[in-house]
Amino acid sequence: MKYSAAQILWQGLTGNKGWKPAWRDPAPKPSYRVVIIGGGGHGLSTAYYLSNEFGITDVAVLEKGWLGSGNIGRNTTIIRSNYLLEGNQPFYELSMKLWEGLEQSFNYNAMVSQRGVLNLCHSDGQRDAYARRGNAMILSGADAELLDAAGVRALCPFLEFENARFPIKGGLLQRRGGTARHDAVAWGYARGADRRGVDIIQNCEVTGFDIENGTVKGVQTSRGAIKADIVVCCAAGSSSRVLSLAGLRLPIESHVLQAFVSEGLKPTIPGVITFGAGHFYISQSDKGGLVFGGDIDGYNSYAQRGNLPVVEDVCEGAMAVMPMIGRARVLRNWGGVMDMSMDGSPFIDRTPVDNLIFNGGWCYGGFKATPASGFCTAHLVATGNPHPTATAYRLDRFRRGAPIDEKGAGAQPNLH
Repeated sequence: MKYSAAQILWQGLTGNKGWKPAWRDPAPKPSYRVVIIGGGGHGLSTAYYLSNEFGITDVAVLEKGWLGSGNIGRNTTIIRSNYLLEGNQPFYELSMKLWEGLEQSFNYNAMVSQRGVLNLCHSDGQRDAYARRGNAMILSGADAELLDAAGVRALCPFLEFENARFPIKGGLLQRRGGTARHDAVAWGYARGADRRGVDIIQNCEVTGFDIENGTVKGVQTSRGAIKADIVVCCAAGSSSRVLSLAGLRLPIESHVLQAFVSEGLKPTIPGVITFGAGHFYISQSDKGGLVFGGDIDGYNSYAQRGNLPVVEDVCEGAMAVMPMIGRARVLRNWGGVMDMSMDGSPFIDRTPVDNLIFNGGWCYGGFKATPASGFCTAHLVATGNPHPTATAYRLDRFRRGAPIDEKGAGAQPNLH
């Protein structure tokens, strides 16, 4: 079924009895050309682009729980491409371009809203760093504007500009950035892949790998053995546990990242705002809730819940930059399990086990990377070669001494 305004009108006139499930609920087949572990954003987008861009439809997506039960439904919905380094910026700009045509591509309303992302600066040195980052963004084809204090005040007059410790001196604005509805992104990719024949199999936990002579031949699951020519792991914070079943040790750690939503308020915040003197970011959802977050919890964990010291730290950052938020009541909070790499940048690469591909290490940037991550992983599966924008995301880059140290975009060992 193709969604359209005419379809909505017709269903309304006929009692809404003709809607079909967005995707099938198939039983797993004995074998597939490609098996993808993880039914989150990256796994589903990989399946979607494999089927839609490369014509590979003999694909199964295996999800331990229900579709979208991981980080794709537990994030702060921000999309942006305001990175600095050559290894990252072209990749995230590719993702931004894919976001811009995503809803038309998979015929689903993902509520992509390019309301702008504003990074505040609080010192002359930070303003210079933002000017450098903005120049790098422009060179990659992205948009960037360096604002002075008056420019920021015109956009966000409610901020605390005269804070004695953190005066706001300007900011870096990317107007094409913004937000998207996180779970709708998962549903759209699932529906788009299903329409091309991809099997999306929920409640199917991978319990082992079948490996012969250093080559993966399939997986063992809670619903039986499944053979595969290629296996792709897109398990985010559970990647270490999953690939340990294949005898692999990954250069990542799993940490909890909390997020919060306030009660519904009248329209207040025009876009996404980040605090430059601390790790705090905030936007406002279409329902009126303020959506915000900050640093990861400092301990290793696979639990989807956080600890109180980080709640306090996030609230301190909020009050420093926007004191009026102290009058809002927090409605709920949740935690996602982040797969943190030492340089804050991800991996899309083959593993030492032949025909086993790893997609992970996304740190804080997993949601915004969803389209490009899936596209580049699909490119690697279909062609055997990394996509030109993802050539730096090698699994062995730490051993080779080639990290992508994107300050402020991911894990910083000196701070965590």
